[in-house]
Amino acid sequence: MRTDELIERLASEAGPVRCLRSPQRRTLQWLALSLPWVVAVVFIMGLRPDLGARLADPRWLLEEFAALATGLMAAMASFCAGVPGRPRWEHFLPLLPLAVWLGTLGQGCVQDWLQIGYGGLALKADWQCLPAIMVIGLGPAVVIARMILKGSPITAMTTAALAALAAGGLAAAALRLFHPEDTSLMVLVWQAGTVFGLTLAAALLGKTVLRWPLARLP
Repeated sequence: MRTDELIERLASEAGPVRCLRSPQRRTLQWLALSLPWVVAVVFIMGLRPDLGARLADPRWLLEEFAALATGLMAAMASFCAGVPGRPRWEHFLPLLPLAVWLGTLGQGCVQDWLQIGYGGLALKADWQCLPAIMVIGLGPAVVIARMILKGSPITAMTTAALAALAAGGLAAAALRLFHPEDTSLMVLVWQAGTVFGLTLAAALLGKTVLRWPLARLP
């Protein structure tokens, strides 16, 4: 089919196209649709008994806020990446809150070492983090994938990685509401490590999961 014939056919047969909402509004929509699932999982698991004391700890609150902000900025970046023609710098939106999250965890490791000694850096196996984050993040991941597929995710690996980071950041913040193992080193290795592992896995599967369906012209 020649180019002029293709243009003529598209002009005569193409239906109306509904524009996507702004990435900011889509991020809020994603959060609203994801929260019921996250709240349900936290409710089933039960809030940790020392949550009141944790809420009075400024460092714990900063870590929670940074994890949540990482998820939200990653969601916004994934919606930006799913629209062709938007600037590439938007892909890096989650870097600042991610740096704050990792920085506060690293600072917490140093403080634990100064206050407790090497016992504050004790690391033990916490295999509950991986399945817990996967379960919490399942709902947000499904929602964001369906929303992204309404656009045209040409950079599939980047978009999928950002989407996984969004779901993982939200899941990591929710996990600490009921999971008591939250010394800075444990959170850094097991919780943040799980989020990064899932983000890498999503990037590798991005071209398969976020395949852009192309219309076949006879």
